[in-house]
Amino acid sequence: MLLGLCLFLIAFAISRYVTRPIEEASHALYRLSRGDYEQTAMSHNAVELNRVAQQINALANHLQSAKHDMQVQIEQATSELQESMETIEEQNIKLDLAHRSAVRANTVKSEFLANMSHEIRTPLNGIIGFCRLLGRSSLDDRQRDWLQHVHRACDNLLMLVNDVLDFSKLEANRLTLEEADIDIVTLVDEVLGLHAPEAQRKHLHLVAMVYDDVPTPLSGDPLRLHQVLNNLLSNALKFTQQGDVVVRVMLEHYAGKHVVLNISVSDTGIGLSEEHQQQLFSAFSQAEPSHPRQFGGSGLGLTICRQLIHRMGGEISVESELNKGSTFSFTLPLQATHADERSPELHLNGPIVRLHEPHTTTRHVLEHLLERWGAMPVALSSNAASDLLLISLDQDDLQPRALSQWQEIILAAKCPALVLVNGSSFELPTLDFPFKGELLCKPFTRSQLAVSLTHLLVPVSETRSLQGATLPAIPSADEGYRLLIVDDNTSNRQLLSALLEAPDRHITLAESGYEAIEIGREQTFDMVFMDIRMPEMDGVQTTQTLRRINSVWSRCPIIAVTAHALNSERQRWLAEGLDDVIIKPIDEHDLNQLLNRFLGIAAPDSAPRIQSPLATKKLPSETSTSATLPVIDLTLGARLAGGKDDIARTQIKRLIDSLPATRQAMDAAYQQRDIEALLDSVHDLNGASRYCGTPELALIVETLETRLRTSGLDHVDTLINDLYRSMEKLIAQRGTLG
Repeated sequence: MLLGLCLFLIAFAISRYVTRPIEEASHALYRLSRGDYEQTAMSHNAVELNRVAQQINALANHLQSAKHDMQVQIEQATSELQESMETIEEQNIKLDLAHRSAVRANTVKSEFLANMSHEIRTPLNGIIGFCRLLGRSSLDDRQRDWLQHVHRACDNLLMLVNDVLDFSKLEANRLTLEEADIDIVTLVDEVLGLHAPEAQRKHLHLVAMVYDDVPTPLSGDPLRLHQVLNNLLSNALKFTQQGDVVVRVMLEHYAGKHVVLNISVSDTGIGLSEEHQQQLFSAFSQAEPSHPRQFGGSGLGLTICRQLIHRMGGEISVESELNKGSTFSFTLPLQATHADERSPELHLNGPIVRLHEPHTTTRHVLEHLLERWGAMPVALSSNAASDLLLISLDQDDLQPRALSQWQEIILAAKCPALVLVNGSSFELPTLDFPFKGELLCKPFTRSQLAVSLTHLLVPVSETRSLQGATLPAIPSADEGYRLLIVDDNTSNRQLLSALLEAPDRHITLAESGYEAIEIGREQTFDMVFMDIRMPEMDGVQTTQTLRRINSVWSRCPIIAVTAHALNSERQRWLAEGLDDVIIKPIDEHDLNQLLNRFLGIAAPDSAPRIQSPLATKKLPSETSTSATLPVIDLTLGARLAGGKDDIARTQIKRLIDSLPATRQAMDAAYQQRDIEALLDSVHDLNGASRYCGTPELALIVETLETRLRTSGLDHVDTLINDLYRSMEKLIAQRGTLG
């Protein structure tokens, strides 16, 4: 028992001697795992256990050193990060200040461009006014050629100013979009009509294709759509020397009251490389550095188009191949609140039309329209009996030998003939039509083609029954043309009536918009000349009211007549329902072009200018102010009055008699700082002086009106005083008129 107890005590002592250092080592390792590096393992007499204690202490020292190094690195990294954050924050503040400064500078730049564009227009209008007056004087061929160069330079400068103005408005976010009804066919035809002279000059085929599923009317901004199409079409014609330019309008999507159109302009011009396509929509850039010199332009057009299309919710793209042509296309979302399927412009009773059109695209358009309107197109070589011969002549066909062959075909057809000529009205050939016939210039509009077919295929007795249709027939030659002149100024009405006077024309006069509406409810007219600025109801309001009377009035050509029109005003009037704008004093050539374009009335042969014996006598003012514009110029007055001296003198007298009342009204408006009243008086005087041989007064009042419209009442004191002095000189010379 005692021996066993001794052995137990010995074994316990030995185990305590061995296990205690191990427990201490284990506890030391535990403290190390908890991050306590201060306490160390105790040394031991046993070599092995002492070595373990030393290794544990070394490990503790190493971990403590590593922790210290890590802490130093963390503190250093934190310090560096803090410095970086402070630097970044400082840079952000600087960037924000720079961004605000750049935005302010860009706004100032855009406002400066917009203001400068208006200011440039003022002297430019003066230059154009002087050129117009100089063009009415006696010039030799070389001087007239120089003057035409000045006109072209002014037109190019005005186009550049307009581009810069639009670009600055877009950059400054000051451009607003309007909402108005859009007739796509009419709008496209208007754009083609504007570019017809250039296409005719180059003998290009200019074709419009508006697909039948495009509804009408649509709602959007017709002015900006007109601007985009005008720019794309201008570029296509500019860079195309042969071939064709085709405008296509297709329906891409129609859901509920919303439509998306796909509009494209294709040409067979010089094309674009991939590299040039990438930079094409950048401001002030063109495909080649030589293009601005060779073709003209500012390089802003496509940039403006892209921004306008984006504003309207669409996208623009280009597909092109070098030397093979280009296609610019864009999508256009529009409202279709009251839209419906387009009805045919004409209803025919199945006539057979023998068709010859070498140009493939134009032939497809003609075949489609004829079939849509109820006709049966057949080939020219067909032996079927035909009701109409429709042939298209290119430049080669206008040569004497080829033309005589076509004349034989027309005679042998024994039916009416409609001849389409790819050229201007001055290039129309002389052909004999034994069974009725007409000549029509390309590009033609749907309405022009429908009117021609009505004349040639519908008997006169049936023509009247079509007046309630979408497109009324123009009265036949024996009935004459009915013209309406609306102007609140008696002199303007009488002079315009004298310019339009002809045996086959019946002219009606109205002195206000209300009177025009009363007349319009009882009768229709073939054409209306509408003064814009009239009291109570202006020309635009009168036009819109007339349009709503019936379907005949909705198609009647209404021409705005005004003494002054900025480009933006002209575009707005076209968008509000007027068909064209003519500026006073009315040039007979421009007037004849309008009559030919809308009514098909051929311009009379140019007659020698009528010189009045009295006009050759110089007035006293002319001798004393030879270095400036004359106060009275009877030669100019007679020319403006269609060569009638008595009317010229009457017009000037009537103008002089109205000057005291005009000055009184201007004084009252200026004293009250009433710019609208002052502008009305100045505009009325501008319109009256445009028809009279008073060049000094006409130039001053035109410059004054331009200044008032662009700059308001600022800096007009000198011009008003100049105007008053010109009035006094004119009143003083009234006695010289007899």
